[in-house]
Amino acid sequence: MQLSHSHTAGRFARIAERGGRVMVPPTARRASTIARYTPSSKVQHTWSIERETHHTYVDPAEFIDEGAIFLALESTKGHAKDPARVRDILAKAKEKAFVTEHAPVNSGSTSEFVQGLTLEECATLLNVDENDVELMNEIFDTALAIKNRIYGNRVVLFAPLYIANHCMNTCTYCAFRAGNTGMERSVLTDDDLREEVAALQLQGHRRILALTGESPKYSFEQFLHALDVIGSVHTEPLGSIRRINVEIPPLSVSDMRRLKETDKVGTFVLFQETYHRQTFKEMHPSGPKSDFDFRVLTQDRAMRAGLDDVGIGALFGLFDYRYEVCAMLMHAEHLERHYNAGPHTISVPRMRPADGSELSISPPYPVDDAAFKKLVAVIRIAVPYTGMILSTRESPEMRSSLLKCGMSQMSAGSRTDVGAYHKDHTPNTEANLSKLAGQFSLMDHRPTNEIVDWLMAEGYVPSWCTACYRQGRTGEDFMKICKAGDIHDFCHPNSLLTLQEYLQDYADPDLRRKGEEVIAREMGEHASEPISQQALKRLERKMKLVREGQHDVYL
Repeated sequence: MQLSHSHTAGRFARIAERGGRVMVPPTARRASTIARYTPSSKVQHTWSIERETHHTYVDPAEFIDEGAIFLALESTKGHAKDPARVRDILAKAKEKAFVTEHAPVNSGSTSEFVQGLTLEECATLLNVDENDVELMNEIFDTALAIKNRIYGNRVVLFAPLYIANHCMNTCTYCAFRAGNTGMERSVLTDDDLREEVAALQLQGHRRILALTGESPKYSFEQFLHALDVIGSVHTEPLGSIRRINVEIPPLSVSDMRRLKETDKVGTFVLFQETYHRQTFKEMHPSGPKSDFDFRVLTQDRAMRAGLDDVGIGALFGLFDYRYEVCAMLMHAEHLERHYNAGPHTISVPRMRPADGSELSISPPYPVDDAAFKKLVAVIRIAVPYTGMILSTRESPEMRSSLLKCGMSQMSAGSRTDVGAYHKDHTPNTEANLSKLAGQFSLMDHRPTNEIVDWLMAEGYVPSWCTACYRQGRTGEDFMKICKAGDIHDFCHPNSLLTLQEYLQDYADPDLRRKGEEVIAREMGEHASEPISQQALKRLERKMKLVREGQHDVYL
């Protein structure tokens, strides 16, 4: 299935061909225009009811400007064939990421969030031919240099936790969709949930992503209760979940406040799936999720409620990947402009086969490995200070390649089945797992300890750090630390402290030896990144406490 571009896009493309340079349509510049947004009367948002009806929002059609995106993609095709122009873009993007004192891309903004590329520059890089090995390697090298400059060689680990798979939406690519009557539906009981969390803790996890479908059969009230249950679980030797990120249905501002008040939630993650309106409509024919505008304004509502760490993402394969990347750049710019902080994370899931979905087996716009590596690198260059998340949808080999393109977080030991973690450890494991069906298929089935071993062998430092969230270094405050280059004095020491704790609690002797060598290297003269003498002294004191048996120690 190939979806045609809009008539507007074609008109912009013809203008670009005549004039040569991208001229952004007026709608892309009307950021100050405020239009009251009212959910469509045809769509019932029953999972979360808005009690703060006074809020006004920018019209999403203004900050996700389809015409501007199509124009940029069409008019920069020639630019992408000019190596000098591409290298100039890469050099400028690298300079923006490396210089600690400069004005944000949007003049007049006081935000510390920085975007490394304009829309035109982003489109140019996305149009570079993947077969141009020399230019592509320069794009990859730039992305990795930017990632290392800001996040060092750390890779943050987490695991998804599916609580319920009831769903009233009809997403054509998802196994959880309402029309998939062959799927067994379930909700974790409190006892099941405790066992799931305990199983994750015994893998060494400290960070989880809690997920659920959208259905009155599992309510927001029940989810709030689940957060309490998750936080109450402690396993030997002092296992605990210290950061709960959430990927749940869109919430009202009033319910976002309730989520914030739990003091248990880190990042609120929500994928738009596709930013192309017509494709979105076709892929979500009914259900609450069919409301494009309500969904794309979810991060706005979170920000207004004080949840200032938000995550965005697109499901690659639904529409032209180049369009989706440009749209995410526009979404990030919108958040920065209005809330002084861009997205804390960007996720880049690629469509994988899902139970009962023919579309998931043959995506409308398949993204091959070469294009996928390119889009990951371009996102890292475009939004240098944003964490990028890599899932187990990708193979071990592909995950290794993508880490070199700028990824900074990844899941480990993941399952997308409700109840899979604790059923993995029952006497009737095979019988239990045969009854499970995940949201989509996975390609990296390695357990967490193998992921840790592999990362260290590849030269990375596995991290389970949650210190910034618990110290209040979120949103704009986190961006200030990143931009000043001070993140190395916080995140790197904390990653080493969490690694030491993992080694003592969960590693076998061989893995412990390898990890101790990594820690010794990173605290010595051959460290991969600079740590100030003051921070190093603090790290040495804290490390001594961890080695003496203390837990949850951080700077």
